[in-house]
Amino acid sequence: MAILQLEDGTTYTELEEISRRLEPLNVRLNYWPVRQHPEFQALLNKPALNDGEKEQVLLELEHYFEQLKETDGYQSRDLIVLHPDIPNLDSLMAKFETCHTHADDEVRYIIDGEGVFGFVCPDGSQMELTIQSEEYINVPAGSEHWFHLTDKKRIKAVRYFITTEGWVPEYTETKIRIKSQTNSLVMG
Repeated sequence: MAILQLEDGTTYTELEEISRRLEPLNVRLNYWPVRQHPEFQALLNKPALNDGEKEQVLLELEHYFEQLKETDGYQSRDLIVLHPDIPNLDSLMAKFETCHTHADDEVRYIIDGEGVFGFVCPDGSQMELTIQSEEYINVPAGSEHWFHLTDKKRIKAVRYFITTEGWVPEYTETKIRIKSQTNSLVMG
């Protein structure tokens, strides 16, 4: 269940209301279920995956990739698996925790765990969106945003690309003012 927190501390948990609040940013948020097949769920429950297991997961979700190729022109995808036992996880994540933009859309399908996208709104206000398993997000090219993991420091996300070159962060000078309270709100 996604949780949207505005800068004034107001929170929203209904997908329809969150989507309405994200509309001025052209950020798309959707719910995409994953199969409840026991073998697939066993892979999702593992903290780390080898390359073969990652490919199994991607093949299981191929229908979403085919849909995105047809509707939006995506050409490739990969699976990122982050967990607390990754050496230097905090330093790896640091480059995404400050305000930046990308030349291409940032598209993620969270299949396990959770993460937080922060956004700078057209009026200069800020908000943070905690996304969890079975949630798909498309952050349009040029959107000023940041990303960090929740306190659980665990996420499995399929990343979709038109080109990987457009995904390099271009940093802005905007300071993050919002104090994330979503870690205490997230269940599970």
